[in-house]
Amino acid sequence: MHVLDDLEWRGLIAHSTDLDALRAEMDAGPVRFYVGFDPTAPSLHMGNLLQIVTARRLQDAGHIPFALVGGATGMIGDPKDSGERVLNSLDVVKSWVDRVRAQIEPFLSFEGANAATMVNNYDWTASLSTIDFLRDIGKHFPVNRMLARDTVRKRLEDGISYTEFSYVLLQSMDYLNLHRDYGISLQFGGSDQWGNITGGVELIRRATGDRVHALATPLITRADGTKYGKTEGGALWLDPEMLSPYGFFQFWLNVEDEKVGELLRAFTFLSRPEIEALEMQTAEKPFLRAGQKALAELMTTMVHGATETARIQAASAALFGGGTLHELDVATLAAALREAGSVQVKLADGMPSVVDLLVTSGLSKSKGEARRTIGEGGAYLNNERVTDPEMVPTEADLLGGSWLVLRRGKKNLAGVEVVR
Repeated sequence: MHVLDDLEWRGLIAHSTDLDALRAEMDAGPVRFYVGFDPTAPSLHMGNLLQIVTARRLQDAGHIPFALVGGATGMIGDPKDSGERVLNSLDVVKSWVDRVRAQIEPFLSFEGANAATMVNNYDWTASLSTIDFLRDIGKHFPVNRMLARDTVRKRLEDGISYTEFSYVLLQSMDYLNLHRDYGISLQFGGSDQWGNITGGVELIRRATGDRVHALATPLITRADGTKYGKTEGGALWLDPEMLSPYGFFQFWLNVEDEKVGELLRAFTFLSRPEIEALEMQTAEKPFLRAGQKALAELMTTMVHGATETARIQAASAALFGGGTLHELDVATLAAALREAGSVQVKLADGMPSVVDLLVTSGLSKSKGEARRTIGEGGAYLNNERVTDPEMVPTEADLLGGSWLVLRRGKKNLAGVEVVR
């Protein structure tokens, strides 16, 4: 299948300039393309991952990727609907550039005939004078076109700084420089970047007379139309320090049935028959969650590695009685319990009884209810049924030296972190 047909089947082309012309250029030989990432945070997120995966698809088809990390544009930030961004210092942005580069590098191949190249727009922007910028770049941008951009139009009433208003010029200049210096003829990005991307296409046409190409991937949304990429604690970060691999795994495991096929097509490298088989299983036997399980395993392995995925799967099984808790990796266990819901107790105050812990953790509403649960055989400590309502855990019960796992029935779980 031609890569453009594959992208269309996967639902990854929301906007394009001239697909027929791009197809003809691709058929004539490898196309050099780029996708940009602004380091406006210390980590990339789900939306960025879609762009990285799309770049890999194009590289696997024989085309030549350039990944741009915006050391310059990251100091400005693309305008948001909600208001002005906080400007970060040069040192902060530089540190984020390094982190973002490190997150992108594992996904692309930097060897071979179509090896990837990493670039930073700070290299050609930092030394540019204001006069040259206004004469060589600003001259080609009609203000009425800039005012027509959706985000700018929304922000006009409350106000938008010239800094953010001029962001489109900086990103467009990136495409022009990369076209001149490397022969790049395709830029793609998210659909929310379409105005910036086409600004670059138009700048190249005005400045050089050349015709270049652009694509935009769609915004990935939940079944109700709201944005994906948000967990209970914030964005779906790729950095394990900002979102635990267990939390990352759980996000994919819990996606709606009606979105499984879309996400499998957009984010994974499974073939069409494999995805269609998972879609059929999900439709016929949704309780098995075959699509979600495949999605969670594939995405977590892609971002965090097979070893981490195996730890998460072992922890998920063990927490609900399907394995030995004492053999789990402590960091994974802690992340899983924090994700499920946990409380802290201070050892200095004395170890509480299981009855007290059931109430403190929220698994029981009262001590009376906790005692009834124990009497009915429905209370578990570290997967062992509790039979004595007066039982008090000991130091020997602490998993990894500080954790207890409480369960009421088969599915109601809570963690207790014992701090000294």
